[in-house]
Amino acid sequence: MRSALVVPAAGRGDRLGASRPKALVPLAGEPLLVHAVRRAAASGVIDVVVAVAPAAACDEVMSLLAPLHGDVVVVAGGAERQDSVRLGLEALADDVDVVLVHDAARCLTPPHVFTAVVEAVRAGAPAVIPVLPVSDTIKRVAGRLVVETVDRSELVAVQTPQGFAAGPLRAAHATALPGAAATDDAGMLESLGHPVRTVPGHEHAFKVTRPVDLVLAHALLAQEAP
Repeated sequence: MRSALVVPAAGRGDRLGASRPKALVPLAGEPLLVHAVRRAAASGVIDVVVAVAPAAACDEVMSLLAPLHGDVVVVAGGAERQDSVRLGLEALADDVDVVLVHDAARCLTPPHVFTAVVEAVRAGAPAVIPVLPVSDTIKRVAGRLVVETVDRSELVAVQTPQGFAAGPLRAAHATALPGAAATDDAGMLESLGHPVRTVPGHEHAFKVTRPVDLVLAHALLAQEAP
């Protein structure tokens, strides 16, 4: 059996102020997608990579990723993230039993996080998410009025890659409404009654969403340079 990485990479880069899809926005001369897949491949636990890209960029994405991994598939994405993940799942062979879904924008996620997620799924968890404790005080509000202060000891921030047994993940997407704006695959399985296990995330696995995030990513890369 094999492990697959599905990377939905068809989203726009509007909040980054980019004219390109967000996954193709450059960071230190290489697209975010390249950084993300390189780190996933370095984990040694990924057998096949499926990138879900804008239709017009599929050939470009294949040329970028082919040197990084021996088994790369690129398919055109859908209107919503959920549609893109489903299309990525449809491109997988039947011998894939573990699927990781990873945001290209979390381009600096360390390899050991991928390893931990795969190991937890293979140990029997149907769904696994990397998480970090919430450090900020969280308040529930109604308009501009604070309703309550939430106990942050019970809260975590969720990252990717999220890992799944292939069967339950396929079933969740098969029963979901087409075109729905699901942002979290683990939430889809949770809604069907599957337990979701957590593993430690990493502070470098933040999501590059705004220009300031690119500045931070550049700084972290500079620290890694020999």
